[in-house]
Amino acid sequence: MSGDPSDDDWDDHAAWWQREFTDGVDPEYTEQILPLIRDHLPAAGRLLDIGAGEGQVARQAAGDGFEVVALDPATAQVAEGVRRGGGVRWLQGSATHLPVPDGVFDAAVACLVFEHIDELEVALGEVARALRPGGVFLLLLNHPLLQTPGSGWIDDQVLDPPEQYWRVGPYLLDAVTMEEVERGVFVRFYHRPLHRYVNTAADHGLVLRRLEEPPPPPGFIDRASEYRDAETIPRLMMLRFERETTPGPETGGR
Repeated sequence: MSGDPSDDDWDDHAAWWQREFTDGVDPEYTEQILPLIRDHLPAAGRLLDIGAGEGQVARQAAGDGFEVVALDPATAQVAEGVRRGGGVRWLQGSATHLPVPDGVFDAAVACLVFEHIDELEVALGEVARALRPGGVFLLLLNHPLLQTPGSGWIDDQVLDPPEQYWRVGPYLLDAVTMEEVERGVFVRFYHRPLHRYVNTAADHGLVLRRLEEPPPPPGFIDRASEYRDAETIPRLMMLRFERETTPGPETGGR
């Protein structure tokens, strides 16, 4: 995960990200995200990993036979990705200004990236531009409905009898929040309702073909026992888009 450099200084967050989410230490990646991406990518081809962080998605895809270009705005992430190797070509840049030619990729992935990007329309247009007709785009997000700001597990002991339920925040309202994800590490999140993603993608010729809402994986529940009562509430959503073979009204080369 890494967003637009205008949103947050991801170089400052690189060490936190590498420590907490890579090298097999995060069960949500190892048990859920990486297998999900593998299952929904095409069999082979050229892949663009947008907001690649230090490259764990990119390295898996390269190991599976893809020709992978990984892109991230943070110098520290790109440098670490180059150091870790894995047959990945690295670029430094933003999701809103992809430094790649038109129509050259068979697939693209953005994993936990777009909720940190202000210019959603521009970024989705750039994805569409980079994909060939028929190309696949996997967009993985914090679940836009059930992980809305203000959502969470409520253990209400005031009611008689007591109730436990998952509270959903103001879903239909766009929101920008700054969250302290670890002591001293602040990350900006952009909440948008799901229709913003789907309709904006469609405007750029990216048609939704499949949607996945997996439950939290066992390893995450084992580490976060307080989440066990809400294990039927997905934290993640994956959208699988396909680039139209005929350009949509908002797409086109540059």
